[in-house]
Parts: sequence; structure tokens; C-alpha cells
Amino acid sequence: MTKTRFMIFAIAGVALLFGVTLFAWDQPNEPRVGLFMPDIRQTVAQGKIIYAEQCASCHGDNLEGEPRWRQPKANGRMPAPPHDETGHTWHHGDQQLFDITKYGLADIANLKDYESDMPVYKDILTDEEIIAV
Repeated sequence: MTKTRFMIFAIAGVALLFGVTLFAWDQPNEPRVGLFMPDIRQTVAQGKIIYAEQCASCHGDNLEGEPRWRQPKANGRMPAPPHDETGHTWHHGDQQLFDITKYGLADIANLKDYESDMPVYKDILTDEEIIAV
């Protein structure tokens, strides 16, 4: 290898290392997971308040859901599932959960006759508020 070629590779290597370091340095400290940014305290605090106001009456103060949530109620509708580790919420991706919350399961799953006790939140909460919850 010639001295000139060696110098070109050395300079390119240093430039690449500098670029990677600058990129890593510029990234936010909070890890982004899908739509959610769980380490941002303000978002989590806002989500807790909204959940208490909009969701807890059915899904429970402690995310426990309604009793017998896998069995239809007398009216044929499904009870609110838990949002803790015993429920099925965690089997769905962030975007799907967001869409179900914003537009409703009937719209997302194209179930025209499906009735749910869960409100459609597109006219109630902003996208940011849905994400916070």
C-alpha cells in the first residue's frame, strides 16, 4: 500500500469515527420505543392524568380491567381488558393500539356491526394525549 493510499484511509477512518461520535452525541437521552417515549417524565405524568380521567373507570385504576374480561357481558359487548401483564394489550404494536384508541376497533378491523363500550377518541383526545396514555 502506498503512503498516499494509507493517508487517505486513515483520514477517512478518522472522519467516520468523528461522524459517528457526533451522531451519537446529538441523540436524545430518552429511548424512543415505537410511538412511545416512556422516559419523558412530562409525557408519563400527562398520560397518568388522562388515563385516570378517560380510561380507569373501565380498565381499572391499576390496569386490571373488568372482571371476566374474556367473556361477553349480558349486552353481548366485551368487557374492558386489563392493560397489565395479564391482558392482551401487550400483544399489539404501538401503532395498532394508537389506531384502536383513536378510531375504534370496528373501524380498524373493518367490523361494521361490532359494538363496543369503548369510546372513539379521535374527537376527544389529541394524538399527543393518546400517545401519552
